[in-house]
Amino acid sequence: MMTSRDQLQKTLTLIQLERQADLEQYRQKVLLRSISQRTKEGTTWYPVRLLREYIGTGERIIIEVEKTNQLDQPSSFQSGKLVSVFSNAAGTPNKHHQQGVINYVRDNMMVITINGDDLPDWIDAGMLGIDVMFDEMTYKEMEFALKSVIKAEDNRVAEFREILLGEQVASYQIPDAVDQQPITGNDILNVSQHAALKKIICSPDVAFIHGPPGTGKTTTLVQAIRQTIKDEKQVLVCAPSNAAIDLLVEKLSEHGLQALRIGHPARVTEQSLSKTLDVRIAAHPHFHELRALRKKMEHTRGLAHKYKRNFGYHEKEQRRALYEEARTLKADADVLEFYIVNDLLNTCDAICCTLVGSSHPVLRGRKFKTVFIDEAGQALEPACWIPLLRSQRVVFAGDHQQLPPTIKSPEAAGQGLSKTLFEKGIEKFSGHSHMLQVQYRMHEAIMKFSSDYFYKGSLIAHSSVAHELLRPNQSPIDFIDTAGCGFTEEQDKETLSRYNKDEAALLIRLVEMLIDEIGIETWIEQNLTMGIITPYSAQVDQFRHLAEGSAQLEPLHKLISINTVDAFQGQERDIIAISFVRSNDKGEVGFLSDIRRTNVAMTRARKKLIMVGDSATLGSHPFYTKLIDYVQANEFYKSAFEV
Repeated sequence: MMTSRDQLQKTLTLIQLERQADLEQYRQKVLLRSISQRTKEGTTWYPVRLLREYIGTGERIIIEVEKTNQLDQPSSFQSGKLVSVFSNAAGTPNKHHQQGVINYVRDNMMVITINGDDLPDWIDAGMLGIDVMFDEMTYKEMEFALKSVIKAEDNRVAEFREILLGEQVASYQIPDAVDQQPITGNDILNVSQHAALKKIICSPDVAFIHGPPGTGKTTTLVQAIRQTIKDEKQVLVCAPSNAAIDLLVEKLSEHGLQALRIGHPARVTEQSLSKTLDVRIAAHPHFHELRALRKKMEHTRGLAHKYKRNFGYHEKEQRRALYEEARTLKADADVLEFYIVNDLLNTCDAICCTLVGSSHPVLRGRKFKTVFIDEAGQALEPACWIPLLRSQRVVFAGDHQQLPPTIKSPEAAGQGLSKTLFEKGIEKFSGHSHMLQVQYRMHEAIMKFSSDYFYKGSLIAHSSVAHELLRPNQSPIDFIDTAGCGFTEEQDKETLSRYNKDEAALLIRLVEMLIDEIGIETWIEQNLTMGIITPYSAQVDQFRHLAEGSAQLEPLHKLISINTVDAFQGQERDIIAISFVRSNDKGEVGFLSDIRRTNVAMTRARKKLIMVGDSATLGSHPFYTKLIDYVQANEFYKSAFEV
């Protein structure tokens, strides 16, 4: 059996393998392509026009640029991505460049926060472009954390290593009055959620909240954080993605807690922006003093620049004195900024950031009694160790039966990188984990297959949702089987993603029939929401094209979302329509073999679930065989020839 250090050493090797695979993909997409190729493939915008520049959140420089060709081309750019702004004005590709982070992309316009105090001189020279950058820092932080845990001796980190990966048993305490003491927020928790909260209170080392779809994991986690803050004054709250941590910041703030969001403002949602460190610094009572010091420093430095090297002795002395004064002003500004930052950190209830964000310089040297890690079922193990380095206790929350971590290297995934600390802990610490059982999202028929297959049949549909239908006597599930229809899948030559034109057309027709049945006015009046979901991005493109030409879907475009399964994680809709895409003579299901992705897709639906797929292909996989058996046994099955 491998020791804890051996396991971590292997994980270190795997994350290095993942880094190589990620870098190689980046090289193939960006570094080894010409500008015209990159522009065509969407990894570069070139040329772009500078629309405007301004000072944004936290005194940071923001630019807006507009793409001037390849206007309808899909791109790799999205909020939070690291980019390089470059100019070819001098005739040498990428001779001038400046890094930044994307705030948002909309159609052919992009807003970027520049990393640095000044805009480069060449920004007005024209011939500007934007490249996607490789995120080196994330890998450096994960590798540093793993090495720190491996070499840890006689401290809490070493104990965590042995508890989570070794032979050490996690302790469990039952305070004398734990059953009698009132728990804040208990009135909004059900019995199962309350049991999870008690489990956390009684676990001084590690605890796990297992939250299947719709069971109120976030609600339970927020109450656990509230209770812990009452006892410990402050906690660290982390999640693997910006979207997940921003949701928690929002929920904590709704309960009156002071949540401080650490991270680049460009990576934060609009709702969480006011909670960021940058905005809080600008709102601090001493910020006007800091701003005045910085302005004076810039003015003094500007005066010093006016003295040229070939001036006389007195001018050189004057320049030296001005530089010295600028340095003194900068030192004063740094001291004041340090005071403001620490004042904000010391007075907040919850410091919130991504897992990698917990290595932020402002948190250096800080220790926390408890760290909460949400969406831990999607978090790479090396990333989880980053906040664990500064904590005494950890509470994981997630569901390892939903989306796994995104891994670029099949080799690394196959050798164990895809198995999270959360999943390892659930297997090891049955006494320290609790699964939430009452779900508040789905009709019981939509819930039941997922409950039986993934959660040992233990989920219960709350009475408020158990029998909720779109229409009285309407079936909550429709499985439309395309076997025998000749709906053959195709593969996009560039992206290698799969699509199925005939299946896409059938699903859109089914959606149009449902809209006609309910009526557009009633749909809008009842504010019904729908998600059209597929695991394949090429099929998403098919749906979007068909939806644009649909008279029924067009008036409802604000209520109907079309995207991949991954984009719907954590969301829900009244109606979900799924296209499985795969239809071939070999019975290959490919990407669909990760059945957790299908679990996510099916459990987004509240009142109606429509599934379209080829049973002849899907039936080659035992999971889909059981799904087809389930829909047939409950009379939810129809052949495509019947519709």
